Amino acid sequence: MLVAANAWPGAVALARSVRSGEISPVETVRTALDAIDRLDPILHAFTAVAGDEALAAARALEARIAAGKTVGPLAGVPVAIKDLVLTKGLRTTFGSRLYADFIPDADDVAVERLRAAGAIVIGKTNAAEFGYGGIGHNRLFPTTRNPWSPGHTSGGSSAGSAAAVAAGIVPLALGSDGGGSVRLPAAFCGLVGIKPTMGRIPLWPGSRDANYPGASGWESVEHLGPLARSVADAAAMIEAMAGPDPRDRLSVPDEGVRWRAAAEPRSRLGLRIAYVPVWGGLRPEPDIRALIDAAVTRFAMDLRCSVDELDEPLPDVTPAYRAIVALETDLTGLRRMAAGREDDLAPGLRRVLETRWTAEEFADAITERKRVNAAMATLMARYDLVLSPTVGCPAFSLDRDGPGSIFGVPVADDAWTPCLFVANLTGQPAASVPAGFTADGRPAGLHIMGRRYGDETVIAAAAAFEAVAPWAGRRPQVAA
Repeated sequence: MLVAANAWPGAVALARSVRSGEISPVETVRTALDAIDRLDPILHAFTAVAGDEALAAARALEARIAAGKTVGPLAGVPVAIKDLVLTKGLRTTFGSRLYADFIPDADDVAVERLRAAGAIVIGKTNAAEFGYGGIGHNRLFPTTRNPWSPGHTSGGSSAGSAAAVAAGIVPLALGSDGGGSVRLPAAFCGLVGIKPTMGRIPLWPGSRDANYPGASGWESVEHLGPLARSVADAAAMIEAMAGPDPRDRLSVPDEGVRWRAAAEPRSRLGLRIAYVPVWGGLRPEPDIRALIDAAVTRFAMDLRCSVDELDEPLPDVTPAYRAIVALETDLTGLRRMAAGREDDLAPGLRRVLETRWTAEEFADAITERKRVNAAMATLMARYDLVLSPTVGCPAFSLDRDGPGSIFGVPVADDAWTPCLFVANLTGQPAASVPAGFTADGRPAGLHIMGRRYGDETVIAAAAAFEAVAPWAGRRPQVAA
């Protein structure tokens, strides 16, 4: 019997108990809804709650189990869905006043697959407007707070998804990652966040349907990925969503990828690893650097990996990334939709729309992206993985659009996570896993980036590190 959301045994174990009849899916849903009632007035993680719908789905699942019918691998697991991802019949705003009353008539394909796997959608979670920013606030909903330190941000743009899992409200949440928006909040909230290889999890309508200006951008950089408390749970969630869909021209097959098997802990990896502590000229804060140095040492000593510390292999990719995002934004459609309502938009998004981009800027960004891909392919021919700090600083104060500076160096609000952009530009798989805590108790994340299509290696490394991490099981005090 579940007595509190924080008693979740993990998504994989919970689904097993539901399938066996040990735990009722109605009980899992009620536990999650109770946790929302108690914690969301503090955290502001949710933008919509599917109470009646979730309970109805749970009762239907319970009836299938009682009748001896086969149910999915995530049976009865409550999941939260980022508010940038479409959910049939459940308000989806993309964090924007422009879509304040929008209710989709179809699920995104990833949501459809989660439901087919037996997961129960419990609600939608807060995000930066259209995903433009590593933050948890917009002009429509209250700011999402970090469960570890409610005066600080949970990161973003998958802000509410990270907060909901870290607080123990749900075992799993779906995020999207166009420039680190799964991995960044995972680092700030002490979670596992995985961005698989580009196309492993298809998007539709997602960032692919031109009928939704604002939401239809980021096509060549956007990924979906899980936020979870363990690598095994994250891998199980990916497995439920992965596989091509003809509506997403960038989706790819996943036949032969052993998602869950890759997450089984092992005592030795024996991989070749490049450790890159500095990206884009930004040195991490000393306490973050110390935690990541210690994590990398575990790979060398405990997991028997060969580690080389390298100078940053690329120039700052932020300018190219910034232009690629603008290129893939429906500038005409969004400008038309926002005409006369510009004050309703977040400042960063407004700057994108007000900039008069040139063809040369876009062409130069595409050319630079080719250089980045070539440079990373050359690097990955020598190494199995690249390790780095996920973010060079811990979570900063609420309602700011960025930390302002990292280790004394001023940073623009869209330029303080340079290592994260790389995997979005190249499509390589990458994950953030908990690497410990600063002296004042804020989480830090270790970033693990693998070769394109090397998802199993990334997951295996994350699971092996998780198994030797001394802080495993630590939970924030705000948790249920």
